[in-house]
Amino acid sequence: MNHSALADNITVAGLVVGIYVRDQDEAHDFYVGKLGFRVHTDARNGDYRWLTVQHPDQPSLQLGLFAPQPPTVDAATAQTLGEIVAKGAMPPLVLVVDDCRAAHERLLARGVEFTQEPTERYGSVDANFRDPSGNGWKMIEARKAGEAGRA
Repeated sequence: MNHSALADNITVAGLVVGIYVRDQDEAHDFYVGKLGFRVHTDARNGDYRWLTVQHPDQPSLQLGLFAPQPPTVDAATAQTLGEIVAKGAMPPLVLVVDDCRAAHERLLARGVEFTQEPTERYGSVDANFRDPSGNGWKMIEARKAGEAGRA
């Protein structure tokens, strides 16, 4: 099977990666007000809401802030998904920054609560925080040119 056939024949202009949140208004306030993302799309169809945000420096990537609800999942599955997210059991999201300590200070000043202060390890610096729904974020300092592969 030729796995590169799709990449060779289709131009991808953007990407939406979705996460589940317990309350879309609360998620909006966190991602826009505290992390500095901007709203890309906020559209409603009855009870369903399509809400995506993006970092100003990453216009081709959108982060979907989705409530687990019908019609995408049944009510029982929606409840289970909400519980899993609240426990922090979903894989962490990663935010790569130029200076982890400086970003940590800026986000602290905006009210972001960290679960791990900036820590040096594996040749870089990282810190952890969670959004109001329980989604875990790892903020990692980008390695400088020539540092790739060092541990």
